[in-house]
Amino acid sequence: MKISRFFKTIFLLDFLSGLLIAVKEIFKKKKTINYPFEKGAISPRARGEHALRRYPNGEERCIACKLCEAVCPAQAITIESSEREDGSRKTTRYDIDMLKCIYCGLCEESCPVDAIVQGPNFEFATETREELFYNKEKLLENGDRWESILEANIKADSAHR
Repeated sequence: MKISRFFKTIFLLDFLSGLLIAVKEIFKKKKTINYPFEKGAISPRARGEHALRRYPNGEERCIACKLCEAVCPAQAITIESSEREDGSRKTTRYDIDMLKCIYCGLCEESCPVDAIVQGPNFEFATETREELFYNKEKLLENGDRWESILEANIKADSAHR
């Protein structure tokens, strides 16, 4: 009999402490957000939609070194290049198959001129698979759209590079 009374007392104390915690939580600020309408902060190191960047004068940064293509473990990147009049290379084709991409960030890390980056946009669902084959124009368009945020993210992340 004494053992069961002991367990009842312990149970009652546990119940009351749980109830006290619940009452305290009622008056605290809410931790949830109304997602589609409110968005939380995104880390500068977040890996979202890919983008090709340009220099401030409008020239594209990619020098067709093909390091990103070589380092991609999923083989999602295809690059073709040609030679300019001054002897340097330029990309004629830069494709990323986003269906294959595993968002590892190795392409971004291997690029010597920060041409290919993963931007802050992670909401890019599509209705067809074909829309997830990104060509050079789509990647440059993404870079133009997100350039100010990309620049700030690269600057914020520079201590970790």
